[in-house]
Amino acid sequence: MVKLDLAGLRETRWHEYLIRFLFGGLITAIAGAIGKEWGPVVAGLFLAFPAIFPASATLVEKHERERKQRKGLQGEQRGIEAAADDAMGAAIGAIGLIVFAAICWLLIPRYSPVLILAGAMLAWFVVASLIWILRKRFRSL
Repeated sequence: MVKLDLAGLRETRWHEYLIRFLFGGLITAIAGAIGKEWGPVVAGLFLAFPAIFPASATLVEKHERERKQRKGLQGEQRGIEAAADDAMGAAIGAIGLIVFAAICWLLIPRYSPVLILAGAMLAWFVVASLIWILRKRFRSL
């Protein structure tokens, strides 16, 4: 079940936010260097990389493992499963972003950017939601 759990914000330490910030900055700097060399179209592909995902996945695994260990349980497997679920969500979101980018790339030069951005955002949401629903249905079979 998808739900909002703000308790996770209290579990994250300041240095973990710093790691995420540094990963995001590094990916952005690399994309800037690529853009300078090969142009903005190529650099945009690299900016689309989920900049904080590498740090996020390791932190999700660590937090889940620690949560289980505090309860006296072995948390290795749950940590791996949590990181895998996080990766699946990132992949589903990335597919939606591909749809968003394609719509913007094809239609913004010809139509109102505000309307196209709104439509592309709606398309991203619909595509990502449908993939999530289909994954959930086929997983239970």
